[in-house]
Amino acid sequence: MTSAPARDAHPSVQPLFEPLALGDVTLDNRFVMAPMTRSASPGGVPGEDVAAYYARRAAGGVGLVITEGVTVDHPAASNGTAVPRFHGEDALGGWSRVVEEVHRAGGKIFPQLWHVGADRHGADLPHPDATPVSPSGLLNLQTPNGEPLTQRGIDELVAAFARAAADARRTGFDGIELHGAHGYLIDQFLWQGTNRRTDLYGGGLRKRARFAAEVVAACRDAVGSGFPIVFRLSQWKITDFSAQLAATPQELEELLAPLAEAGVDAFHCSTRRFWLPEFGDSGPGLAGWVKKVSGLPTITVGSVGLDNSEFQTALLEGKGAANAPLDPLVERFLAGEFDLVAVGRALLGDPEWVAKVREGRTDELKPFDASALQGLH
Repeated sequence: MTSAPARDAHPSVQPLFEPLALGDVTLDNRFVMAPMTRSASPGGVPGEDVAAYYARRAAGGVGLVITEGVTVDHPAASNGTAVPRFHGEDALGGWSRVVEEVHRAGGKIFPQLWHVGADRHGADLPHPDATPVSPSGLLNLQTPNGEPLTQRGIDELVAAFARAAADARRTGFDGIELHGAHGYLIDQFLWQGTNRRTDLYGGGLRKRARFAAEVVAACRDAVGSGFPIVFRLSQWKITDFSAQLAATPQELEELLAPLAEAGVDAFHCSTRRFWLPEFGDSGPGLAGWVKKVSGLPTITVGSVGLDNSEFQTALLEGKGAANAPLDPLVERFLAGEFDLVAVGRALLGDPEWVAKVREGRTDELKPFDASALQGLH
């Protein structure tokens, strides 16, 4: 099954159903399944239910599936036994089946390569004796947690990401996403609140970007040219919703330039509400500014299709969300703010969300219910 061509899309959303090339991969439309942690892979190995879960969204018309975060080969990378890993032949075999099912459904799929960094608590499994690692041993500005990385430790982590990237290509994935957002390891280097280093990896913006750029470059070397590398970034952190990597467009440009130079093909810009201006009281959101300063395609995300909602209302308070018109999304797309649109909770609750949007069946869209967070649907 393949997505319907743009000419068959409802006129109100037709622009979002044009194809887009990322590297050597052409996506059928501009909709992306956002990465959402499901913790449904016992022992870190995705099963048939995980394959079916992702395939349903591909069959429902999503142009690109980005998996939940999958951990690289490092003892402190994960904080849960059911979080999927991306190393070991059993786990990679499971992911190979996921890829086969998504491709059979007509979709493209990238794994999101992840290391939680200092976001480990107590004796987190699957490696309770593993000490959390981060640039400066900090979980956030105030909270020490773990050990500052040595140069040897940094080199080992860069190599772990590169092996995962090579395994992604070998396993049949269409590209990769690097999780550089939300206060996890890569982001802990980018953010001044967790990076207090005074060596080559800390201090100014470009120095704080050095670890991320080394990871990107090593992954690029591992997969070669043409294989897409997406980098996910955010200003906000799980531990601090008001945090900023960059306070101005100029700072944002300085921070992202090394990543673009290292081989990023697109940036995935995580916000809690995609329509809010990033700097000041008006103007583009984060994806718009990132596209402007980097010159690269961007993915927007944040309460797409939901009415004035933020993800924490579902995760922390167990609340649902009503549907919202997509006119503002299309308007911003036509204005050139972003190239792709990642959909999270709306797609979690309704695997056919993209198909319904494409066909103009918005009256059939299901309001998000927090029960969709339970199990794989």
